[in-house]
Amino acid sequence: MHEAGPARENAGVLLPSGIPAGQLVSYVRKAERLGFAEVWVAEDCFRHGGFAQAATVLASTRSLHVGLGIAPAAARNVVFAAMEVATLAELHPGRLTVGVGHGMPGWLGRAGAWPSSPLTLLGEYIQALRQLLTGQRVDYGGRYVRLRDARLVHPPSVVPPVLAGVRGPRSLRLSGEVAQGTVLAEPVTPEYLSAAAARIAATDHEIVAYNIASVDDDPAVARDRARGALAIAGEPDWRAHVAVLDFAAQLAGLRRATGSAAAFAAALPDGWVDRLAIVGTPRRAREQLAVLRQGGASRTVLIPAYPDPHAALDSLARLLS
Repeated sequence: MHEAGPARENAGVLLPSGIPAGQLVSYVRKAERLGFAEVWVAEDCFRHGGFAQAATVLASTRSLHVGLGIAPAAARNVVFAAMEVATLAELHPGRLTVGVGHGMPGWLGRAGAWPSSPLTLLGEYIQALRQLLTGQRVDYGGRYVRLRDARLVHPPSVVPPVLAGVRGPRSLRLSGEVAQGTVLAEPVTPEYLSAAAARIAATDHEIVAYNIASVDDDPAVARDRARGALAIAGEPDWRAHVAVLDFAAQLAGLRRATGSAAAFAAALPDGWVDRLAIVGTPRRAREQLAVLRQGGASRTVLIPAYPDPHAALDSLARLLS
């Protein structure tokens, strides 16, 4: 039974990329039974493919909305990506949201796919993808996206929204110009949400906020689970997330002093953990989610910080009402 609390419309949970493929269906079916509105799938390099996961979740559940968050633009030709999206959207109308982003530079570099101008590629890619999904005949002469007389034979009857998964100032501005929404990676604090929304500067624009999440009646237990996942907060790629915080300088100093990501995570003060994650008692966690919703987050995605992903669903479902 869920505890009483404010309604959480569009509450979602991430399908952990470390979960074995054989456990995927049982995880998402349990998420649906527990009342989560949506499941988001990640396309972490060298793990599970994003479109394969999205297709499986959609086919294995009745009503779950599925977010693809995110597909790296450099990984696929935009026409073939549009074909995948259109097929899923037509088979499961109204249940899909598509996130496209730069991807992680280190991963894409290892795959030989990092472009010389990721910002240019993403802008061209999202514009072309959105045009293709509406059934338009597309001619596009960009630096990276070059299409001639391209048109989907089977465009979806319900066109899914295309969001940009980005974090830096220039990328956020681009998202406001070319995408229908933005997927913000974790951690999304109220400060980062406000700064990102100001950069996006767009109306009728969704913001999806990812956050590491751990709840327990004992706040110390919840924090201890979240700490390891928060190691990312000290890494260079996450600088935009923490630069707006009042303890940003101290956080950077702690990362330098500890020397490793694991040591940094273990040394995070309780107060910082409480700011960087949805963490603590169910009541406090719901309050954090409400602050993000009031600050402009259209949808919140909980990233389970638990050793057992199935047990995580039972725990995080306490935030639903």
